[in-house]
Amino acid sequence: MLKKIMKPVSFLLVLSFLLLDFSVTTARAQLVATDSVIAAQSEAADRERVATFLGREDVQQILIQHGIDAVEAQNRVASLSDAELAKISRTMDQLPAGGDGVGAVVGAVVFIFVVLLITDLLGLTHVYPFVYNRR
Repeated sequence: MLKKIMKPVSFLLVLSFLLLDFSVTTARAQLVATDSVIAAQSEAADRERVATFLGREDVQQILIQHGIDAVEAQNRVASLSDAELAKISRTMDQLPAGGDGVGAVVGAVVFIFVVLLITDLLGLTHVYPFVYNRR
């Protein structure tokens, strides 16, 4: 009985081995430029910094005072491009750091308000109900 089973099983084994793909892909190693690594890290840092700023309680209160939903603003900021976030982060760096910080918070909130307003006017977003979209 074993001889009867051996022939079909060996045929199936040979067939399965012939169908296996033994091709080898080569790994390619390349040098990574320092500028690209730094740029990727700074983009992630900019996103985190702006998100942390919008997560502050005083900023959220100012957003609500201006009629902006804080969660919607965070979602819109998350969808901004890296260049836009870098610009916001640079603007945050230029704000005055001394005093009680209310002026810096208001300035940054106004800047984010203007960025979101411009994206609304261009038809890219729909954050503010008072902006007329032609879509």
